[in-house]
Amino acid sequence: MQRWPVLLFLAWVCLLFFAGIGLFMSGFLLTRIELPSSSSCSDPLVPPPWERQSLPPGSCWAPQRFSKAVLVIIDALRFEFARFNPAKASPLPYENKLSFLHHLTTSQPRHARLYRFRADPPTATMQRIKGLTTGSLPTFIDVGSNFATYAIQEDNLLAQLVQNGRRVIFMGDDTWEGLFPKKFFRSYFFPSFNVKDLHTVDNGILQHLYPTVDSGEWDVLIAHFLGVDHCGHKHGPDHPEMAKKLTQMNEMLRSLVDHLRNDTLLLVAGDHGMTETGDHGGDSEKEVNAALFVYSKTPLFDSGPPEEPEAVPQVNLVPTVALLLGVPIPYSNIGEVMAELFSGDGDTVSAALQQLSVYHINAKQVDRFLRSYSLVAQDLPAEKLQRLQELFSSAVEEHTQLLIQVKGTTLVPPELESKLRNLISRFQLYLREARAVCTQSWARFQPLRMVGGCTLIAASCLLCYMASELAAASDSFYRSCLLYPLLWGLVGAFLLGLAHALTQEGLDLLLVSSWAAAASQLGFFWHWWGRHPKRARLVGGQPPLASVGLRQRLQAWLGLAFPMGILLFRCGAMFSDSFVVAEARVAPFLLASLVMLLVGKLHWDGRLTVLEGPKQQLLGFSSYRREIWYLLCLVVVLLVCMRLSGFFHQCREEIPQCRPSLFLSPLASLRNTRAKNLFYLLCVALLAGLVYAVRSWLRHYGNLNSSDPLVLFVRWGFPLVVLCIACYWAVASSADDSLGKLQELVQVAVVAFPWAVYGLASVGLLLLLCNPMTVLAKDTRESAGSIVTPYLGVPSSEVDFLHVVPQIYKRMQESQKSRLARASTKATVAAYGLGSVYSAALVIALTLLGFLLMLLHSERLSLAFLLLFLEAFVLLHIHTRARGLAGDAEPFSVPWYAVISWLLAASQFFYSTGHQPIFPAIHWNAAFVGFHLDHSTNLLPAVLVGANTFASHILFAVGCPLLLLWPFVCEMPGSQRKKPKKEPQEELQEVEEHMMEMRLRESPEKFSTALLQLGLKYLFVLGTQLLACVCAAMILRRHLMVWKVFAPKFLFESLGFVVSSICLLLGISLVMRVDCAVSTWFSHLQLRPAGCALPPRPRISPALWTSPAPFHLTQPGTSL
Repeated sequence: MQRWPVLLFLAWVCLLFFAGIGLFMSGFLLTRIELPSSSSCSDPLVPPPWERQSLPPGSCWAPQRFSKAVLVIIDALRFEFARFNPAKASPLPYENKLSFLHHLTTSQPRHARLYRFRADPPTATMQRIKGLTTGSLPTFIDVGSNFATYAIQEDNLLAQLVQNGRRVIFMGDDTWEGLFPKKFFRSYFFPSFNVKDLHTVDNGILQHLYPTVDSGEWDVLIAHFLGVDHCGHKHGPDHPEMAKKLTQMNEMLRSLVDHLRNDTLLLVAGDHGMTETGDHGGDSEKEVNAALFVYSKTPLFDSGPPEEPEAVPQVNLVPTVALLLGVPIPYSNIGEVMAELFSGDGDTVSAALQQLSVYHINAKQVDRFLRSYSLVAQDLPAEKLQRLQELFSSAVEEHTQLLIQVKGTTLVPPELESKLRNLISRFQLYLREARAVCTQSWARFQPLRMVGGCTLIAASCLLCYMASELAAASDSFYRSCLLYPLLWGLVGAFLLGLAHALTQEGLDLLLVSSWAAAASQLGFFWHWWGRHPKRARLVGGQPPLASVGLRQRLQAWLGLAFPMGILLFRCGAMFSDSFVVAEARVAPFLLASLVMLLVGKLHWDGRLTVLEGPKQQLLGFSSYRREIWYLLCLVVVLLVCMRLSGFFHQCREEIPQCRPSLFLSPLASLRNTRAKNLFYLLCVALLAGLVYAVRSWLRHYGNLNSSDPLVLFVRWGFPLVVLCIACYWAVASSADDSLGKLQELVQVAVVAFPWAVYGLASVGLLLLLCNPMTVLAKDTRESAGSIVTPYLGVPSSEVDFLHVVPQIYKRMQESQKSRLARASTKATVAAYGLGSVYSAALVIALTLLGFLLMLLHSERLSLAFLLLFLEAFVLLHIHTRARGLAGDAEPFSVPWYAVISWLLAASQFFYSTGHQPIFPAIHWNAAFVGFHLDHSTNLLPAVLVGANTFASHILFAVGCPLLLLWPFVCEMPGSQRKKPKKEPQEELQEVEEHMMEMRLRESPEKFSTALLQLGLKYLFVLGTQLLACVCAAMILRRHLMVWKVFAPKFLFESLGFVVSSICLLLGISLVMRVDCAVSTWFSHLQLRPAGCALPPRPRISPALWTSPAPFHLTQPGTSL
């Protein structure tokens, strides 16, 4: 077998796809341009000239109203959590818990007010912090850095405070440390990533909050609490723990207000909301609808609060706080000041003048930013900028005229107030339209890179298809077709790098790699074109298509049209947001359709019926072959599995009537102890059932007979892994109920048991890589029988001697006969498990991976994983039976329908393991399975969360070689025993046809080519789906649902492709490692007494077809 050329060719194809994905992402997922400019007190944004007095000390742009401010951020504080409804007699756990806010609003209506705080999507914490400090809008790509934060370089509120000599103290979420390094006068950071930890951050803040406030050694204090957010992730909002956490926040606010002074402004804000499952990241109403509460011991408002709280965009907080504290508004702010906070204590005209002043400053700041931004970027439409400029110019002109009239006091106060209110509304219109233009336009694409990436992916798909067809025609084409493309790619990369060096431009590695990928593709196609005439001569011996009958041509066409039609339909669905939203139901429907079409095609081809005798005209039930009933049973089981897998779904907010599956929540969330225990026992029983099924399969094929370390691990290690997982589930489901010292013991166990599983699984995988052979070699010739005597010990009488002497003589006779006949005898070695050695290694690897992936999911999703393994097993048997019924003459080629159905099952179980291609559906708690504290790096949690998210992709990609191996494993000759007796030579030839997976070793080149062709087909189907998502994202980039549906789908599909392709390489590598071990095993197998080794290719014939079934390795003229 040619191992390295196959792996290198597949790895090269994967790199081509990776280059296309990277190039497209660089043109599609771009952050907006961040201007390096920053505001300062010397900017010409001064108060209007009618304010004759100079600004008080410490003020910029507007008079400072407060000398201190406290910003309390309660992460994920949804508006419903802060609103108090006294009419509710039995509120939900998250309702009416912040009663102190309601008390302040009703008892001091001019001092306190509650707002709806509208967050801009994406509603991830880091993006919201950026919006709350810069006054700008983060773009979609920033979601990817939510847990790998980087310092904010753009002008922001904290930078302005520090620049103007204010002392800022922070305590809470350590995300701020990465965003604002060295910006705080004093800081108390606490780890934030462990969503299961409800109390560490909050208790740490409470320890420092009140002493810090009382000390007075600060100007701005920021406290970021995380308990409510983590409680939502762990339990959801409708849980008693949420009531406890909100009550704690209520008492914290009550105590904090008692410590505040009169010159201090208190702001209590939620950075985002949460869904009914406690998640966030998207743009649903519950996710963007946060709460903002403003309070001061001095009057803030000139009237009481409205009946319905006003909705305020989060970016409006930045200019408001900046002007209230007397610092400049950050340069890139697009928010609008909250004018009611600038009313003051005077009459209505004075309040209107003060509000007009801050609106004028705010509008000039936004106009300055838009002018600067339009000079360096072209993503804001020119016609909309022109309209904004007209609005601003007319408002400023009217403002100037009004100031002249005020100076001359030509208007009476009522008319003046009306003019002021009208002008304020015009500034409001300008600011809101400016924000709307930025919101709609800040998706700055690079069309050339997008088209280039799309072209690379399309060319890679074409290459996969052509290479798979070439592989079927030539056994060793990949060796010659790999060298030239690599040389072309290196030359292309060198030329581009040289061009960059000559032009003295920065070297863009992504662009260089994309250029190298395109050059290598051109090299492949050029070389293929040169080989095309040769290939035509190679297949020229086949009859032309015109000479084939119409029925045969239809059969050949339908064999490819049905699976490809299903694939094209799935790809076309990527362009519809409705289909993407409903893909959890579309994928199983397409899989069922493909299987039913396969059965229909077999019937169309006449493969399901047996035409016998004169009754061949009447097709009754008796005319169908017996195998069809087994095939139909498999189809029924498949449909049942698909139906049951739908019970493990996650909901999208686009489907409001959908309710998430109860199986997604961990056992710890169940309040009914009896139900919790029953589910626990069911999950453990199913886990043990999986181990029993795997061991039974291995035992059936003879792969559990040897005493090698791997076999011993399967015997004893698998039950131990199940025991550790069961213990972890037990302690994790009861961790919240334990108390005292038992709590400490449980915390240790919650970490220890997962690590035990990690360790055992790692040992099993290492044993599999070191020695994947699960074969037992044994001499099968009957040894000379023992001498049977009626006495014990030595003979003591003549009768005893008369009994034993004939047996001794008979033994000598048999020994002499064996010596005389040795030249014609055949020494045999029975190899138990050799016929399924490749599949056994893959089954063991998949079982170990299944253990790890089930550990990363909630307990009840183990039911979904059991369905996954069962459905994969059924698909393999359907594929095997269909090939047997079709009489496939190409056993080394996997048909397209098998590959497509395998990948449709992978997509189906992506959804059936509780996932959706949206960020709120990511199971972040998987990062802390086996970890109690925060991670020191982001790599390990990213791997754990990625393994949780793409579990089905991993299992189906690693198990992909089973599509090639399984028909050989199921090649059992049991049915031949009932056939008429044949001549010995005919019987030997017929039996030798059934050698299971050892048939693959008869043609090493065909085996290599078959693995390559299977890998290329798998990559082609994956790449076609990816290409559809890329085209949908590119064509519909201005679609209303692009950032909500198409962009997340593209990202998840891209990551799924990367994970699947890597795991596919690992699965094929494992098969090749087993093949290498089999070759070594054959080379070391020798007939020991004669010292004669087996020839390189011994004659292999199966003999004992009982369970376990050995192979008899024979060699004439030798004895064992």
